[in-house]
Amino acid sequence: MKKLIVLISGSGSNLEAISKACSEGIINGVIASVISNNPNAYGLERAKKNNLSYKVINHKKFENREKFDEELSNYISSIEPDLIILAGFMRILGKKLSDKYFGKIINIHPSLLPKYPGLDTHERVLKNNDSFHGISIHYVSSELDAGPLIAQGKFQIKNNLSEEELKEKIHKIEHILYPKIIKEICDDRIHLEGNKVIFKNLKSSNNIIYENYDL
Repeated sequence: MKKLIVLISGSGSNLEAISKACSEGIINGVIASVISNNPNAYGLERAKKNNLSYKVINHKKFENREKFDEELSNYISSIEPDLIILAGFMRILGKKLSDKYFGKIINIHPSLLPKYPGLDTHERVLKNNDSFHGISIHYVSSELDAGPLIAQGKFQIKNNLSEEELKEKIHKIEHILYPKIIKEICDDRIHLEGNKVIFKNLKSSNNIIYENYDL
């Protein structure tokens, strides 16, 4: 059984989906710790409700990013996880930390990367009148939202959707696809060799798993 760490900053809805998949035996893993940089994150309430160990490492208490990263790295090292999962973690990890755990950290991003790295993805999608929107799951590198892609889930934008409606659809896909990909990683069917994602007995196209959703 794989040892997982989940990093959050906000509501923790993806944490909830991952925890559920673990408790139901879908993911062959256990969440060893939840880490939040935000002491007021609602995701901490979800962690308590699901009897998950958690730790707050408040970035505001550190004089610089390097000190925060050092504390975070030390805590992660003490747990020795098999996989580190960023689930709405709103801090950019420094190069030293992301290089140290390269191949062990994954992230979920609310856009079809390489489109729209960073923030305000839903707003940018609407502004550019895109026909499709979706999510990307990728290994974390030292470059923002640019690590090797693992999977993408997309849907067609129908009618005049609001930013909030787009966000709701994105969350639905996240809660399905993220646990699914974590399951495959924990089952050793997805791993990283150098900068290339390797899939074992999984259907992929251009070395990425694609899923389309009718939402």
